[in-house]
Amino acid sequence: MSLDTSKMSSGQRAAMELAESSRDTRELSGFAASIFDGKADFSLACPFPMQPQEDRTQGDAFLDLLRDFLKHHTDPDAIDRDGEIPQEVFDGLARLGAFGIKIPTEYGGLGLSQTNYSRAAMVLGGHCGNLTALLSAHQSIGIPQPLLMFGSEEQKRKYLPRCAHGGVSAFALTEHDVGSDPARMKTEARREGDHYILNGEKLWCTNGLKAGHMIVMAKTPTPEKPGAITAFIVETDMPGVEIVTRCRFMGLKALYNGIIRFTNVRIPAENIVLGEGKGLKVALSTLNTGRLTLPAACAGMMYRLLDISRRWCSTREQWGQVIGKHAAIAAKLADIAADAFATEALVRYASALVDADHSADIRLEAALAKLWGTEAGWRAADQTLQLRGGRGFETADSLRNRGEAPEPVERFLRDSRINTIFEGSTEIMHLFIAREMLDPHLRRGADAIDSRKPMGERLSVAAKAGVFYAGWYAERLLPLHSALPHDLDPKLRYHLRKTASLSRSLSRAIFHAMILNGPKLEKKQMLLARLVDAGAELLAMSCACGYAHAVKDDSTHPLTGKVIATADYICTRGALRVNALLHAHAEEADSRGYSLAKSLLSS
Repeated sequence: MSLDTSKMSSGQRAAMELAESSRDTRELSGFAASIFDGKADFSLACPFPMQPQEDRTQGDAFLDLLRDFLKHHTDPDAIDRDGEIPQEVFDGLARLGAFGIKIPTEYGGLGLSQTNYSRAAMVLGGHCGNLTALLSAHQSIGIPQPLLMFGSEEQKRKYLPRCAHGGVSAFALTEHDVGSDPARMKTEARREGDHYILNGEKLWCTNGLKAGHMIVMAKTPTPEKPGAITAFIVETDMPGVEIVTRCRFMGLKALYNGIIRFTNVRIPAENIVLGEGKGLKVALSTLNTGRLTLPAACAGMMYRLLDISRRWCSTREQWGQVIGKHAAIAAKLADIAADAFATEALVRYASALVDADHSADIRLEAALAKLWGTEAGWRAADQTLQLRGGRGFETADSLRNRGEAPEPVERFLRDSRINTIFEGSTEIMHLFIAREMLDPHLRRGADAIDSRKPMGERLSVAAKAGVFYAGWYAERLLPLHSALPHDLDPKLRYHLRKTASLSRSLSRAIFHAMILNGPKLEKKQMLLARLVDAGAELLAMSCACGYAHAVKDDSTHPLTGKVIATADYICTRGALRVNALLHAHAEEADSRGYSLAKSLLSS
């Protein structure tokens, strides 16, 4: 199956064909895919895939050391104030092994699981956004993850020990005119014998100012593939590598992010990762797993914000009672708790899939966790600031100076804002997930509307699709659901049955959108976003139920004794959201808004 790009502009065609050529071509499988298909397979999430005790014990040993180091040897407010991470913090994290959490022990790392890496991100996310970004960019998208997935043995032995022992790495893709559209990339590497000559400039290269080596994406044009992109390992001490300037931001004040220029940099051919022209596959596959770090950090931040909010709402009195008893305040507190728990459930579920099978297809689960979790994290920071009023808007230093508890709410707000942009903005995630959401249908019927195909072939495909969808649609009208554990709490059982019904409604809505819009559906980005958001909500509801059932007796959980009630609220709230998304009838407003935007751009 291939998409018909014949009616697109040259720029659209180049971007679409490059993206399509780099997609994971496996047919979608897994729990998230079953939700979009209207046959939510709860057997994949109930019982919830919990971390084995031996693996948890391994993780606990590292996390205890990490928490102790963060508590006694780091000052997040000073890092934010000064815009620098002290060298002794770099050195201390290196001694802990925090730069090589998932790197196998044979290459000098700790060899911990994806779940333990996600748990570490939660700890970091509740402490300091700058340290989270440093370690996340290094391990999730820098040198370690691409080499663990695609590197040669020689590359692993050369670079992974450096990374594990504190040698910072980075990832360079973005350019001045290139964000999520790599077809416009200008950085280029041309082969000369056994080397490539790299020229170009990269923007917003996180960790670039501290990195000893980085993954650089560059065009490697050939007559057959003029837009081919290749991933190179570039050492920053190679002649021609130049840090042009450091970039500064609203939050993450100590982010070592800058513009990196490459001028006739000679790169050995053996520094190519995976193969020439396969750079986007490296990037997209790396991000499938790497994206889990952001929602994990958001979950940790939300639990920290929940702790701050609970203490404030139970001690601050207004109008004769603590503010937590006022309904408007209680609603915000409940939302923070619900979002923290649901995000943790999404991250733990996707992490467990990776640990069970490192080649598992988690495209949808990871992307949905990133989309849902980062938006939830931003809401939680905003709501916590609102709960604390002026004290939320005041800096921790100012609070400390006048004798109040230095709660860093405004720092968390500033630092969390980038999470809905990092590693695929919310808007790009909507499009990415929508493409995967539609893939099973495109596989069955795309050729029927492909103007490049002979009419006979198109009619044949349409006829077969019609027969298939007659049975498919009827099945999505029947009240069926997969078996649920016999000991499931009655509230959770009710909610999962409701989720199954909403999943069927979602699948029918997707089908209706395709029939009504045909090839024009790809332009209905607001409609697609609502369908994706509905699927994300259903996945969050389902994972929350499964996880609540699994940890209901866990006395170590931050919401111990309250997880069933939390999942109950997540699902009650979520069902309202999904119904609103599926019955919004907002297409007219979408159209009028688009017309208004066009008039604003032309004036």
